[in-house]
Amino acid sequence: MPGPTLTMDAQQVLSTGQNALLMLLIVSAPILLVVLVVGLVVSIFQAATQINEATLSFVPKIVASVAVLMIAGPWMMSTLVEFLQRMLMAIPSAVG
Repeated sequence: MPGPTLTMDAQQVLSTGQNALLMLLIVSAPILLVVLVVGLVVSIFQAATQINEATLSFVPKIVASVAVLMIAGPWMMSTLVEFLQRMLMAIPSAVG
């Protein structure tokens, strides 16, 4: 007896991939934006004071990213769990 056949067409596959990439962008945006702003502020500080210390740009970015994860982490996790649940619930309709 042959196994189940997939009934997803190319449009559904592309739509699912597009939704996954959009979810990745939405979930990662808070961390990326905060680290970008912190890096910009530290770079301006380094240019103004002519201090070229590598750890001066690294440590604030790590601290900022950990702070964002503590604040936005629950939202990020619940968003990803909801997306995964939707994807898992869509499997029966994709398999004919």
